[in-house]
Amino acid sequence: MPSSQPTLHMFCGKAAAGKSTLAASLACAADTVLVSEDTWLAALYSDQMTTLSDYVRCAKKLRAVMGPHVSSLLNTGISVVLDFPANTIETRNWMRGILEGTGAGHQLHVLNASDEVCLARLQSRNAKGEHAFSVTEEQFRQLVRHYTPPSPDEGFNLVMHDVAE
Repeated sequence: MPSSQPTLHMFCGKAAAGKSTLAASLACAADTVLVSEDTWLAALYSDQMTTLSDYVRCAKKLRAVMGPHVSSLLNTGISVVLDFPANTIETRNWMRGILEGTGAGHQLHVLNASDEVCLARLQSRNAKGEHAFSVTEEQFRQLVRHYTPPSPDEGFNLVMHDVAE
């Protein structure tokens, strides 16, 4: 069993801000596992997701089973890089619930990127076709309307990342 306190790493940022790239980097640490929402959603529900409401429905199902699993990993001493977007208060409350009952530490990585940077990255990512999901500009704008950056009074250990490009 690992000797250091396990950590739950969470990510907040607009689509294409670099959350998954940072998550992959953090997941290289010893005694650490990456749990990626995009990977699981693509494997389980890709044929059912065409709208934002489809995503919300499928993500809710995935969170229901992943929450206890991630808590279990943390309780065994494994750090978890939870590559799920912590972009709403509701999602962050779910993540807070994962931590309850564990002795894990946590970090909420906040990636601050302009809409212009994210849209340029989305366009490039969509053109390459290597990502599990393609996001249109209209879908990006819908997602941004629901984006709520965390406030210090939510009680998370915030790690700020300014994204420029």
